[in-house]
Amino acid sequence: MKKRILALILAMGMTLGLAACGGDSSSAGSAGSSSGDASAAAPSDFKVGAIYINSRSDTAGYTYAHHHGITTAMEELGLDPDTQLAIQDNVKEDYDAVSTAVDNLVGEGCDIIFGISFGYMQAMADKAEEWPDVIFSHATGYMSNETNFNNYFGRAYQARYLAGIAAGLKSLETGNNNIGFVAAYGRQYAETSSGINGFALGVQAVNPDATVYVKELGAWADEVNESAFAKELIQSFGCGVISQHCDSAQPQIAAQDAGVFGCGYNSDMTADAPQAHLTAAIWNWNVYYHTAIEAAMTCGGAENFVDAMGGQAYYGGLKENFVGVSPLNEATVAPGTQAAIDAVTDLIVSGEWDVFTGTKLHITINEDGTASIEQEAAPLMTDGKELVDGEVVDAEPVEIVAAGGPSVEDSVITGTMNYFVAGVEDAN
Repeated sequence: MKKRILALILAMGMTLGLAACGGDSSSAGSAGSSSGDASAAAPSDFKVGAIYINSRSDTAGYTYAHHHGITTAMEELGLDPDTQLAIQDNVKEDYDAVSTAVDNLVGEGCDIIFGISFGYMQAMADKAEEWPDVIFSHATGYMSNETNFNNYFGRAYQARYLAGIAAGLKSLETGNNNIGFVAAYGRQYAETSSGINGFALGVQAVNPDATVYVKELGAWADEVNESAFAKELIQSFGCGVISQHCDSAQPQIAAQDAGVFGCGYNSDMTADAPQAHLTAAIWNWNVYYHTAIEAAMTCGGAENFVDAMGGQAYYGGLKENFVGVSPLNEATVAPGTQAAIDAVTDLIVSGEWDVFTGTKLHITINEDGTASIEQEAAPLMTDGKELVDGEVVDAEPVEIVAAGGPSVEDSVITGTMNYFVAGVEDAN
């Protein structure tokens, strides 16, 4: 009975306020009823909705990066985040919680709803069918439909590689070949596997003797253990640089407290740990949000959104400026770091080379501070472990890509990469 009452209230709210893809705000919100002309709607009639895993008031990390991206994109497009952005934050990866958050945003008249966490996927997919006049866009997942529901992610592994260069050069400078990585998950998800692997390969490009030790949280966000695991990597494994795939700046703060160094994630964390932070692999989420919001305002109806976006999945990288690294902390980075990062960025953006090919880079810093790069045809190998029924077991190293071979497919990087490359060790 409660669900029926909620549906009636929401339908009334949408009749009064919903304007799919900038359509006529007087159109009813029931299935198939929206037919507005996007170009006829003034920007003040358009409303964006967002579902966040953490707080909208975060000052660093994952939710912060998305919120900053959405508000920046809205301002670029002449929209007012104070009045045209509705937020449901601190929403757990729980089906009912996400469904309720969506219904609340639909009731507020949102034309497009962004969900930023992987565990929101199924609920958003179902709600996209329930509310066909609203656009749904989900980060990090893989579900979509042909009309009003797409997914978006990017080549974070490219940015991870660049951060790995900074970490590797710092390890050379300090004479410490042990590098730690606090990860939300490991082999279980391609997102984390590809990021860890990209980072490790970047480290190895400048310090082939380095080992990356990975300790898994088993959660995307856990500030207490993010700090505790970083401390353990420093104390028990002797790591002199700490990187991360988790939401907060706690690993960087732990690195600073211990007198070592670190590479953050999602946003520039130098302010959180100015004596430790080198750089961070970051997302320029506004690049996607600008594209998506603009398409939503001009596509002529929610049923046209996926076509307007050019397909069901958006996957940008360094070339699109969707990912990158934060400004280097000149107080902490090793000499030549910027030159090395710039040189590799040029290779990737030009299409000459990418991270998961059968060509290994060897980067050296010259006396004048410039960077030299040699390319070697070499097989890309696994670390000699295997994930079997959720358990990591010993196995023979496997050749992922033959020497000189092309990159692994995007579908592997985003979906089935369940291994670590050679030079990565479990620290659990």
